[in-house]
Amino acid sequence: MSTKSPHIPDHESVKPEGLFDRLIQFSIHNAIWVMLFVAAWIAIGIYSYQKLPIDAVPDITNTQVQINTSANGFTALEMEQRITYPIENAMSGMPKMEQTRSISRYGLSQVTIIFEDGTDIYWARQLINQRLQEAMGEMPEDVQPNMSPISTGLGEIYQWVIKAEPNAKKPDGTPYSAMDLREIQDWIVRPQLQRVKGVAEINSIGGFNKTYVVAPDLNRLQQLQIPLSDLQTALTENNENRGAGYIEKNGQQLTVRVPHSIVN
Repeated sequence: MSTKSPHIPDHESVKPEGLFDRLIQFSIHNAIWVMLFVAAWIAIGIYSYQKLPIDAVPDITNTQVQINTSANGFTALEMEQRITYPIENAMSGMPKMEQTRSISRYGLSQVTIIFEDGTDIYWARQLINQRLQEAMGEMPEDVQPNMSPISTGLGEIYQWVIKAEPNAKKPDGTPYSAMDLREIQDWIVRPQLQRVKGVAEINSIGGFNKTYVVAPDLNRLQQLQIPLSDLQTALTENNENRGAGYIEKNGQQLTVRVPHSIVN
């Protein structure tokens, strides 16, 4: 009695039937090339992962332009009525504009105009600048609205207050006033923060700007027949330093200037 062993076909003679079978057979026959291909893809993946802009708070801001206006001494209601509303009214009906939102605080108005996605930001700012010229005719003369720089729309991220210690004195022995604190903010704090990477704009609120008050004698001006407009013009034209060239002497140049700006 003889038994026949079953015929085991050679793997090279087996024809793959499905896609996965052909893929497996190709990988077995070309193992070196497949390993090199996989290693290349892994290297590309690691390189791409290192270049991904990962952020804890990703910026998904749409196209928007902010208009900031400061007016010292204006309450929130006055800012809304005299500044915020005229700006919003002038911006209405602009092409590709989706919506506007605003914030009115003491001495500060901020109007945000949002445009459709894909709108050219420079075209939008040019259009807003034209509308601002119309809105300025309805606002107080000493108010100047400004567009914020082109930056992320994540908004204001930090606020601070400058205060003097109760017993703090200036070198001359006088206490610090609101004007002194504003001067520290504008000439010391603000320039240093503007050099920080990622800071686009710093807005100062409060305090008093350094000014010189002229209290004319109206009776005396009337006797001399000098109108207030002439006095204002004279103060404006004479509050500046002017150069008068230079004088050459013994191989040296001596600069001639006329200091005429108001000091105190």
